[in-house]
Amino acid sequence: MSRQLNFNQVKETHLKTLAQYVPVVAKVHGGNHPEFYQVRKVYDELAKKAKDAGIEKPDLKEEFVKLREITDDYTVPGDVCESYEAVYNMLAELDKAYEA
Repeated sequence: MSRQLNFNQVKETHLKTLAQYVPVVAKVHGGNHPEFYQVRKVYDELAKKAKDAGIEKPDLKEEFVKLREITDDYTVPGDVCESYEAVYNMLAELDKAYEA
C-alpha cells in the first residue's frame, strides 16, 4: 500500500519542475490553447502563495477552483506535448494533496 504524500511534500517535488515547464508550455502552446495563459497566471499566484507560506499550508482554495474550471478538471487536450500533460498532472496532484 503506497503512502499518500502531504501537500508540502508534493509542493516540494512539483513546484521547481512547474516553474520550468509552465513558461515553456505557455510559449509553445498558448497560441493554440489560449486558456493556458490563464493557467500560467493562476499557477504564478499559487506558487507565490505557497512559497510565501513556507511550511504553513497556504490558502489556495480559490486558485485550485480556478484551475479546475480553466482546465476542465485537468483534462489534457489531445494535440499537446508531454510537457503540457505533465503540467496538468502535477497541478492535479497538488490539488489532490491540498484537498486531502
